[in-house]
Amino acid sequence: MHTEFTLNGELAALPHFLTSLAIGLLIGLERERNHGSRAGLRTFALVAMFGTLAAMLSEKATPWLLLGGLFIVGLMMVAAYSRVKDDNSADPGTTTIAATLVCYGLGAAVWYGSGTLAIMLAIITTVLLYFKAELHGITEKLSRRDLISMLQFGVLTFIVLPILPDKNMGPYEALNPYQIWLMVVLISGVSLVGYVAMQLIGQRHGAVLGLFGGLVSSTATTLVYARRSMENESFTNLAVTVILIANLTVLLRMAILSAAASPAILPQLLPVLGCGFLSGAIVMAFGWRKLSQQYEVTLPEIKNPAEIRAAAAFGLIYGSVLLFSAWLSDIAGSSGLYAVALISGLTDTAAITLSSLHFYQHGKLEATQAITAISLAFISNVGFKLGLIFFIGSPVLARLCVYGMLATAAGVGAALLALI
Repeated sequence: MHTEFTLNGELAALPHFLTSLAIGLLIGLERERNHGSRAGLRTFALVAMFGTLAAMLSEKATPWLLLGGLFIVGLMMVAAYSRVKDDNSADPGTTTIAATLVCYGLGAAVWYGSGTLAIMLAIITTVLLYFKAELHGITEKLSRRDLISMLQFGVLTFIVLPILPDKNMGPYEALNPYQIWLMVVLISGVSLVGYVAMQLIGQRHGAVLGLFGGLVSSTATTLVYARRSMENESFTNLAVTVILIANLTVLLRMAILSAAASPAILPQLLPVLGCGFLSGAIVMAFGWRKLSQQYEVTLPEIKNPAEIRAAAAFGLIYGSVLLFSAWLSDIAGSSGLYAVALISGLTDTAAITLSSLHFYQHGKLEATQAITAISLAFISNVGFKLGLIFFIGSPVLARLCVYGMLATAAGVGAALLALI
């Protein structure tokens, strides 16, 4: 006979305190390894439980108890660090004090029913504390222009986007300023993540460079490394690794854009993209041991995708693709859209991917038609990059890249034929 065990009365609050204890121990574990810190496992565990206790008592007495507890915790930590202010080698304590106050707040949040959110924030807090050296190096690796571009991305997202009209206009009512700029923000955001990651990792393993290079621009990445293989043959293996992984990452990027722009199409689109990814990955895996050798190379010279000029250029391209696709679809049906996909996909797949998803979302395309356009754009892009490799790169690079890239394109093509 099965019986459920439940906590009643005063013990009903026990799970909240256990959650707070776990949060405090998690953050305290990281602080414990910092020898200059004046707070460790026990302190953070007690602070988290104190936050939960203060929140509980504030419900029964006065809300001022919660604020009073926060003030007391902050005052105690400041007093603890003021004793060592003359020791130049000691930890100044600002980070630990801030972490302690956050820990107290998370303990209070647990009591108010936000235990899952509190645990997630505790993990994020611990990550921020642990990667101190890496985070301190961000400003050194990013140029002033990069930081300005990030601020520009904030302008694009939170100032320009909200003021644009959300209505269809222009020929065929194909142009919606708000929707166009929303796609600009989406592609800029995805590319910016890859760009920043590339700057932070510096000269590391080619697989990582290929991954983030593919998020920013696989075509630009292919061009840069094809040139480098011609200038210095010792970089050929690394160039192959970067190019092949960047080519595979395009499929991941397309999946991310599709998930954000039109999640409903994913059940039919993902098998097509996944088949291409799997085919390319299998072929690449055969030569991975040789290709994964370490080489010191400079990062590909790619402009920050969050710059207003770059974002505006993509917006213009995307709007043009929308308009051109609507016109050709009107006079030539779906074959007109496929022609646009083959042409626009030569240098980049983002614009046609997003425009196809736009038409699908508004009922102007069937799912298979949108997927066909996206797949054709990818195959066209692979063909263009292979052309770059053959004409700009070394013969050895071309020979090593051709099988992996053709396998990826063939996988997408085979899955598309099975779908239609």
